[in-house]
Amino acid sequence: MSWVLIVILIVPLLTSLVCWWAPALIGQYLTLISGVATFALALALIPTKTVSAFSGWLQVDALSIVFLVTVAFLYGATSVFAIGYVRSSGNKASEGNYNRRLFAGINLFAWSMALATIVNGLALLWVAIEITTVVSALLVAIEGTDGASEAAWKYVLIASIGLGIALFGTIIMYYAGSTVFGSGYELFYSKLLSGASHFPPQVMRLAFVLAVLGYGTKMGLAPLHTWLPDAHSEAPTPVSALLSGALLAVSFYAILRFYQVTERAVGPTFPRDILLAFGLASLGLAALFLSSQEDLKRMFAYSSVEHMGILAIGMSFSAKIAIIGVLLHVLAHAPAKATAFFGAGSAVRKFGSKDMTKMRGGISLLPWSGTMLVLAVLALCAMPPFGIFRSEFLIVSGGLSNSRDFIAGVLIVAVSIASLGLTWFTSQTMITAPSADSVRGEISGWIVASMLIGLAALVVLGIHPPGQLSDLLGRAANELGVGR
Repeated sequence: MSWVLIVILIVPLLTSLVCWWAPALIGQYLTLISGVATFALALALIPTKTVSAFSGWLQVDALSIVFLVTVAFLYGATSVFAIGYVRSSGNKASEGNYNRRLFAGINLFAWSMALATIVNGLALLWVAIEITTVVSALLVAIEGTDGASEAAWKYVLIASIGLGIALFGTIIMYYAGSTVFGSGYELFYSKLLSGASHFPPQVMRLAFVLAVLGYGTKMGLAPLHTWLPDAHSEAPTPVSALLSGALLAVSFYAILRFYQVTERAVGPTFPRDILLAFGLASLGLAALFLSSQEDLKRMFAYSSVEHMGILAIGMSFSAKIAIIGVLLHVLAHAPAKATAFFGAGSAVRKFGSKDMTKMRGGISLLPWSGTMLVLAVLALCAMPPFGIFRSEFLIVSGGLSNSRDFIAGVLIVAVSIASLGLTWFTSQTMITAPSADSVRGEISGWIVASMLIGLAALVVLGIHPPGQLSDLLGRAANELGVGR
């Protein structure tokens, strides 16, 4: 199966190059084909245990496959939405040059995130995530407005500082390994894990804190999240979906790789307490800000901060069921947030504004996408039968089963407060009477199709995840130290 890893990395990269030069229409369909093919190849890896290529420089295990499937799904779903997005615009988004740059960037962005999940080693992982920063910053600024340029510049500054800290953490990790392996070794995951129990504990604590600070910046953990609302709000909607559903997850993946090694070196208590602190701060801040948003896309950006906090808190619980819930949450958050952004894109196109005070009667005017936007919000609020309900139920169950009742209670309360903010503003926007001069009708059938794909995935994950996927989540949890 090593050829699958190579194809997954070649196809989006080649598609990006073709999109840059080919007519816009060809680029749209090639992106769709590439996205669907990448997702199919990622699914083919689910039953496998470990697959490697190029003498181990490329390698996936259960943990990395979880995140690769997440990225690949978002890539495929976004490629469907992006076609409707550019075709529904009556301004510069319909120009060929803009289309070529957008679709080339989407493919390159997906490639860089897939690369981060496939490379083997902390050094290569840092390089891959640095590439995602460069590509995504250009995509945030692609509209060329003052707001987009400012958001991209802020993103680059904050993310660069964060990745500089993460690089320092990687160097510290290398030093810790050199006390066991000598000065000439590769930072392969298996190599680090094999000697982690002999690494200097204090050095490992420092490396982990630096990794959480550094990659937590890209993940959107408070107080390092400040770039996120601006970038998500100003970026084109397909880019917002990829940023929120995939890039934040890939940054969390980087933290988990450090977590694996640190847990073996110093025990589970220290890394779990660090993640708990950042998780509680993120969840509390998001719950506060979700109650005062008027920008639709900005509201969903703060929802992402909330869900990243849930992931961090979930990792602070020692029960295996909680870790499985965290990994399921990664998978479920991607389609939920993408569907929400797809619906937001449809609403923004319909009303000509991101200001929710100017949006009324969304369901009446957008019978399909408006209704599915409401369903996506309910999914983000952990309502059944969607996947986030199942994942958060598992996380809370894990907290209650390992004597962290108080933290589990705080999690429930904060999520409930955040949900009130989401549902209130969405109901005011979608479930109200439209103005008399409004025109009823969908913006694009492609947008409706992309949202149907996302909701279908959420229902499958919520009602009964496939057996092989459940087995994958169990194996990934074991790799994070809860099954040893």
